[in-house]
Amino acid sequence: MDTNRIIAALVKSGTTKDILFDESFEFLTPDYTITEIKEHEDELIRKTKLTKEELRILLALIFERVTIIPLSEYEDFIDGCKNDIRSPDDIPHLAACLASKSQGIWSHDQHFLEQHKAKVFTNIDLLGISGKAESD
Repeated sequence: MDTNRIIAALVKSGTTKDILFDESFEFLTPDYTITEIKEHEDELIRKTKLTKEELRILLALIFERVTIIPLSEYEDFIDGCKNDIRSPDDIPHLAACLASKSQGIWSHDQHFLEQHKAKVFTNIDLLGISGKAESD
């Protein structure tokens, strides 16, 4: 899954959070996601109106549902993804997806549609798979 899906689950209640905690899915993300979240920590605190400690607790709960893929497991795929996707922040996600042989990437980021190495799943796609109906 990409970082924006985790951020969406932090910022508001709704479909993203429901999907994230749906036991029928297993989610993976590169360790780079932690870096991205730390870069936006002040903004997240402002948007969520959580304290730093509350944000860390919520992130800990989220990461109980998301397996973090270390760079050592996907670094060999990074160079092969650089020409497939324009956004440098998305390269680790694509590389981790390929390295882990995941079924695809959960994202609403249009950059992922530029590449053809991994399937892209939106909330609507995952709701369809799980048998649920709404999207946020």
